[in-house]
Amino acid sequence: MSKPTAPRALADSEAQAITRNMRISPRKLNLVAESIRNVPAGKAIADLTFSKKRIAKQVKKTLESAIANAENNHQLDVDKLVVKLAEVGRGLVMRRFHARGRGRSARVEKWFSHLKIVVAEREPVERPLRDTKPGHQKSAVKKPAAERIEETA
Repeated sequence: MSKPTAPRALADSEAQAITRNMRISPRKLNLVAESIRNVPAGKAIADLTFSKKRIAKQVKKTLESAIANAENNHQLDVDKLVVKLAEVGRGLVMRRFHARGRGRSARVEKWFSHLKIVVAEREPVERPLRDTKPGHQKSAVKKPAAERIEETA
C-alpha cells in the first residue's frame, strides 16, 4: 500500500530540470536566468558558454539536463526546444560574522539560490524589432549646410 502517484505538473511537450542550493544570491542568478528566458535552447547554450558570469557554467549544466530530460524521457525534438521558464528561488542564508573595530562585529549573509528551468517544444518565434514609441514621429532629415545657406540667400 503506497501513496498514489501525483499527476504530471507539466504539459506533454515540456520537460524540466531543477538545481538546488547554488552558492550565489538570487538577485545575481536572476540576471543570468533572464538572459535565456524565451530563447531557443541552442542559442541559450551558446549564450551561457560565452558569458562572463561565474554562475553561467552551472546554469548551462541545468539547461543541458533539462534538454536531456526532454529528449530521453519525453521524446521531444531537441531542435524545437525553447526555454519556457527559468525560475529563480531563494534558498537558505548562511550567516557569518565579520570582525569590526573596537570589539564589535558585523553580520555577513551568504545567500543560496534554487533554479528551475522548463523547456518546451515549439517553433521558435522571431521577435520583431522595437520601433519608436507609439505616436512618436521620427525627426526630419536635416539638409546639408550648403543647401540651407542657398535657401536663405
